Amino acid sequence: MVRRIEVTGSGGVRLAAWEFADPPKAGGRGRYGGGPVPGPDSRAGGVLLLHGLLGRAAHWAQTARWLSTRYRTIALDQRGHGRSDKPVSGPYVREAYVADAEAAIEQLGLAPVTLIGHAMGALTAWQLAARRPDLVRALVICDMRASALGAATQREWIQWLGSWPVPFATLADVRKWFGEDDPTLERPAPSRGDFYAEVMAERADGWRPLFFRRQMLQAREGYAHDAHWEELALVECPTLVVRGLDGALGRAEAQEMVRVLPRGRYAEVPDAGHLIHYDQPDGWRRVAEPFLEAAVPA
Repeated sequence: MVRRIEVTGSGGVRLAAWEFADPPKAGGRGRYGGGPVPGPDSRAGGVLLLHGLLGRAAHWAQTARWLSTRYRTIALDQRGHGRSDKPVSGPYVREAYVADAEAAIEQLGLAPVTLIGHAMGALTAWQLAARRPDLVRALVICDMRASALGAATQREWIQWLGSWPVPFATLADVRKWFGEDDPTLERPAPSRGDFYAEVMAERADGWRPLFFRRQMLQAREGYAHDAHWEELALVECPTLVVRGLDGALGRAEAQEMVRVLPRGRYAEVPDAGHLIHYDQPDGWRRVAEPFLEAAVPA
């Protein structure tokens, strides 16, 4: 079952939240084995999944399904993404994204919540955990740096987004360009093609992104130039930092993030790039699931 839930974010922005499986029933038994599965009102709280820049909630569907055997699990289309509002005037700043996630947790009754974020969504998650420790029980940071990304990377993103040959005639063309023909690729990446096919919608002239690229650059501007070590150090809950061996987060920085975190742990997924949970779902689950079972026992 896929169910859409309307959430009102900061400034009245309409956000689409999604359940990709039936919530657990009190007293039931899930695929984890062992004891009863808690209901949504359990002290284990719920799980909120936050995608990265250019992503959408559906990228978490597989993760949400195995999590939903034990916890009430919601994936959020963040502002400017997926089926959520894309206000022309924004704002697409850090404070707005954090406030949106806070509103979703409170409106959906997910606290004490486990936050799982990828890239930009991971930054939103740890900023919220630092500011509202009363709401957050555990945190998973998936391939996001605490250091400033730098002005040069923002210029590279402007060039890269401008190079997309939109509109695409077919979804097969989308998969081929992002999985094979994108000049920024070092080697073919079929799962990357699938990832971007999921953020396209068919228009009268072909397939175009569900987001506006100008707004995505505004959202990235909000964190490209700043480091976030101080907020990371304020995160009180158990936190897992996960990186792919070929991802954006280097091993040395990831291990330093774990050192800075009061209750940090480290894991890496072999053969994974930046889209860890999407292109290596089994490896992702092998590192995330034991952490969650220990940090958020049901």
